[in-house]
Amino acid sequence: MNGTARAEEMAVKIRLVRELLGEGRVLRLKGIDWFSWITAGGSNEVLLAAETGIAEFVVTERGAFVVTNEIEAQRLIDEELPPGCEVRILPWAYPSQLEVVMRELAEGTPVYSDRPAEAERELPLPLLAAKRTLSLPELHRYREVGLLASQAMTETLQQANPDWSEYRLAAAGASALLSRGLAPCLVMAAGDRRRRLYRHPISGKDPLGASAMLVFCARGYGLYANLTRFIAFEPLTDEEEQKHAQVREIEAHALLLSRPGVLLHEVYRELASAYAAAGYEHAIKEHHQGGITGYLSREVIANPEAREHLSAGMAVAWNPSLPGAKIEDTFLVTETGVENLTLDPAWPTVLAAGLERPLVLRR
Repeated sequence: MNGTARAEEMAVKIRLVRELLGEGRVLRLKGIDWFSWITAGGSNEVLLAAETGIAEFVVTERGAFVVTNEIEAQRLIDEELPPGCEVRILPWAYPSQLEVVMRELAEGTPVYSDRPAEAERELPLPLLAAKRTLSLPELHRYREVGLLASQAMTETLQQANPDWSEYRLAAAGASALLSRGLAPCLVMAAGDRRRRLYRHPISGKDPLGASAMLVFCARGYGLYANLTRFIAFEPLTDEEEQKHAQVREIEAHALLLSRPGVLLHEVYRELASAYAAAGYEHAIKEHHQGGITGYLSREVIANPEAREHLSAGMAVAWNPSLPGAKIEDTFLVTETGVENLTLDPAWPTVLAAGLERPLVLRR
């Protein structure tokens, strides 16, 4: 990414923060998601499983600062931050110094945070909405991440064979993502037996057998590409074919509703009706159906109480499922429909609701 363009994007976001918080407010961003957002694709990540990173971003009325320790500072300056970032460097051996610096920067004014500690306040809703509505530079980065993740998926499943264990398939998927510079935040592989039993079949030692499912939540520039694919080493039964077709049809209801102004609970209820029409009334209760994605794998999950509305520039990932069948891609909501960010042209597809949707890969 161009450093100057990133610096300009960060400056725009800092101005937006000040406008939304108002005068005499301080913003303290701790999470990996928010750090990537405000630094235009930078990362404060070290431990993949953590929600917060090794640096914080602080915005005051008079300045904007990255606060980190002496272990991480130079690498962040060289590799992660836009040019011109002011960095406050603290001794790693004295973590309490972070709170001392925060008191100095806040100067007694209210502090808002994405992960508020005692006496800190939650972020205002307009700022949450701003993070979920992606700018043009963010969309360019998202398209790159989505294509790389989908290509990693195709490469992995084209190499798989039925004797592999689920662990080996997951390892191959993680390797394919890492080799493309993406963080394998979730790689879930399930063989023929376990994919039928569980909606979240965390990878195990079973051999894949006749078929397998592979799920990715891959992160690049802080943005998540979420997708699910299936492979079959033997012919599918008529029942299996039908279930895969049914989840495509159910998903189509959500995709047709994925347009500006639609409330998340409306999508959920449409999915519930689609399950019932297909003869699976209780399936809506057996797994979440996805929702808004972006700088988190799920920014907001659709449910009967979700009042968030979709806007142009938001990303969504729906994942309707039936026992043994599931479908998932990451889409951009636009004024005229949805754009699939995780479509690999090399993967076999079929049209559903006017969109190319993935078939089971036959090997």
